[in-house]
Amino acid sequence: MLTFLNDIYGVILASAASLAVLFILSKLMGNKQISQLTMFDYIIGITIGSIAAELATDLKEPLQPITAMLFYGLAAYLVTLLSLKSVKARKFIIGRPLILLDNGKIYRKNLRKSHLDISDFMMLCRSAGYFDLSKVQTAVIETNGSLSILPVTADSPATPTDLKIETKQEHLQTAVILDGYINAQNLKLTGNNDVWLQKQLKEQGYNHHKEILLALCTENNELTLFPLKTKNNPSDVFE
Repeated sequence: MLTFLNDIYGVILASAASLAVLFILSKLMGNKQISQLTMFDYIIGITIGSIAAELATDLKEPLQPITAMLFYGLAAYLVTLLSLKSVKARKFIIGRPLILLDNGKIYRKNLRKSHLDISDFMMLCRSAGYFDLSKVQTAVIETNGSLSILPVTADSPATPTDLKIETKQEHLQTAVILDGYINAQNLKLTGNNDVWLQKQLKEQGYNHHKEILLALCTENNELTLFPLKTKNNPSDVFE
């Protein structure tokens, strides 16, 4: 009877330890919804959960699973930091969004890169509420596997077509500056160069592209800038 009680006591302590470690790691790794998890986050989460379950029942050597959990948690944290500081590392680790359909053309190469076939793609469109692909202007598969859709302007809710108003089709904006770095390839795709970009920055009150977190260029060469550092932080209603 005493042995049985000792075993129960040991399981409770081990379970409490695993919960404590899981809580610390979750705070370290940050809060994300399931739909926002990348493949790396998903794998790390499953692995840590499996180790935590083993810790709750392995009473002989609890330090081994705790060490493994801390290692995986630290690895996830370091990968997140690296992704935040380096655009190249972010693309390598997390990947990048891929255009699957644009202006009536389906890109089979990008479907293969996303490990999707045409049936999977149509299912994702239906899940997003688009049963008619002609109503889709652009479909983008995000790095977390979700599908983002830009509808045809004339057929979007409260349609201008119903109101007999002439509309102009919207297109994806091109990121020419990301995290303070100029994306030369995207800038070239817009038909512009560094001289044009520097002129646009000065017209909007900025001296250098390093001051910009994100710059989006429209098809009409209208540049929307988001500064890297804002003078006044918004009030945090979640404090």
